Amino acid sequence: MRIALFITCFNDALFPRTGAALVRILEGLGHQVDFPSEQTCCGQIHFNTGYRGEARRLLQRFLGVFDGAEVVVAPSASCVAMVREQYPVLASEVGDDSLESEARALGARTYEMSEFLVGRLGVEELGASFRSRVALHPTCHSKRGIDVGDAPERLLRAVEGLELVGLPNAGECCGFGGTFAVKNPHTSEAMLADKIQDVRSSDAEVLTGVDNSCLMHIAGGMHRLGILRAKGESGGHGKDFRVMHLAEILVSREGRRP
Repeated sequence: MRIALFITCFNDALFPRTGAALVRILEGLGHQVDFPSEQTCCGQIHFNTGYRGEARRLLQRFLGVFDGAEVVVAPSASCVAMVREQYPVLASEVGDDSLESEARALGARTYEMSEFLVGRLGVEELGASFRSRVALHPTCHSKRGIDVGDAPERLLRAVEGLELVGLPNAGECCGFGGTFAVKNPHTSEAMLADKIQDVRSSDAEVLTGVDNSCLMHIAGGMHRLGILRAKGESGGHGKDFRVMHLAEILVSREGRRP
């Protein structure tokens, strides 16, 4: 299968290892992966902030960049939700039936990584090994947006040596929500404090998820509290704890038995 990679601007700028891991996964399964270099932001930030016209221009660019793609795969449920759920809304607001039809067609071919692997390809076991206690943060867009179901859990359970531990109140939002954290900082901080407490009580050594935006928010809060050390940082009372995107765990060969 020929797969177009929608890496998302957030991952491209801040978490390039996630995109590299996704390419390794897809190519390892025998698929051809294309990366359209003209891709830019999907417009979610603009849409959520009320800049519908600007978001619509990014919609049109996205459709042009990924026109003809057999499937589009992204390591972000948040951005996939924008393409699949909100692009048709943006098109319908201006009464452009052709644009709306094109948006719906491309949205139906756009997948978050875990739902593509499990739901479309029927793949759960990728030969990964990762000897740690791992908690999964089910991000809001993955559960209440595009509903990836239990795909992330099924992929994690197939990783050799990985112990999947429960996260208390897992379904509660971490408080990021893109511009929500900027516009409503006090509410966001309170939600983040609750999520951090739940992560700590899980006794996990690693927190994972399918959206680096939420993982960054949680990791940032833990670092500010001195619970988590930044890479290369010493001192303080942080512990050896990692926050990793699911894709990075799925390419791990950590402690694999011969």
